[in-house]
Amino acid sequence: MLRAMITSRIIPWLALAASAGALLAATPVRTLPLGAKAPDFNLPGVDGKMHRLSDYADAKVLVIVFTCNHCPTAQYYEERLKAIARDYRNRGVALVAINPNDPQAVRPDELGYTDLGDSLEEMKIRARDHGFNFPYLDAGGEHEDVVRAYGPVATPHAFVFDAERRLRYVGRIDDNEHIADVKTHDLRNAIEALLAGREPPVTRTKVFGCSTKWSEKRASVKKFWERVKAEPVTLEPVDADGLRALRANRPPPGGKAKFRLVNFWATWCGPCVAEFPDLVFMNLQYRGRDFELVTVAAQRPAEREQVLRFLKQQHASCRNLIFGSNDRYQLMDAFDDQWSGAIPFTVLINPEGRIVYRNEGGFDALELRRVIVRELNARQPW
Repeated sequence: MLRAMITSRIIPWLALAASAGALLAATPVRTLPLGAKAPDFNLPGVDGKMHRLSDYADAKVLVIVFTCNHCPTAQYYEERLKAIARDYRNRGVALVAINPNDPQAVRPDELGYTDLGDSLEEMKIRARDHGFNFPYLDAGGEHEDVVRAYGPVATPHAFVFDAERRLRYVGRIDDNEHIADVKTHDLRNAIEALLAGREPPVTRTKVFGCSTKWSEKRASVKKFWERVKAEPVTLEPVDADGLRALRANRPPPGGKAKFRLVNFWATWCGPCVAEFPDLVFMNLQYRGRDFELVTVAAQRPAEREQVLRFLKQQHASCRNLIFGSNDRYQLMDAFDDQWSGAIPFTVLINPEGRIVYRNEGGFDALELRRVIVRELNARQPW
């Protein structure tokens, strides 16, 4: 399923790179003013049902939070949203989360802190795996009129409506994404005030997070793929010493060691070819952090042109190597004497040279992404 989602991200933009006809013109967006009525909606949820504003008519207070999968700020607030939903459910408060982003308007390099994008199918995975206890609705792209009616500028962005569905508070959830540094619980304060029949102590605040990915931002994605297609694709031979150095993950002189994802593959290997687009996307996704992808074609030097042709078709602008001799076994042992020889063979090596992920055979792209994000965030969280 995830591989199909990745392909659905790549293919449309390779096509759109040649045509801007599908791109939308920029339209100014205004955040819903205080006192305004809640705009109606009819949106698909991760539960497979359609959700309307009227479904929450019995709530004394309705909280709508625009959030998403990919934004690291939004991710920080997921547990707090779950706590708010839990703490106020029996007090007549409904909390609804809405993803405002057009998934085709998110560049791969904007996904560097996530294992999942913002499509509805990926929302379902995140809601399931993170135990969301509130409705999570999709308004990106096809339902963008709803997002424009509310006007969230970033994720997360909270809107609090009273029993008459008048907007009484709009802004941040609290004053710091790092929970240990929170001093003001703005969203909870607004809810408490409305439940007590009082005016919220603060009715509007600024928000901070990833900007809303309106459909017009597809133009940015189009330009991104145009740049990717223009990046040079190279292929160099590697000998036993080079493979030992690759495995050791030694930083270049004066450089910095990174997490290194190494994939051994071949053009005649079906699973290798099938999963290669995932690797290309991961490189684009995480290369802005301390991460690099290195592919090694486990093929004879005489097959170089065949390998290079495939790499160019895939726009694989990462570091690409090919076995520098016909002695496969010497080269395999130089990299890892525990490797059985099965391909594809994929390892993630940390900056100290320790393997933190190892797979012989086709990998699970979601599992690998989760390992990459976990390891990167453990070293350098946002």
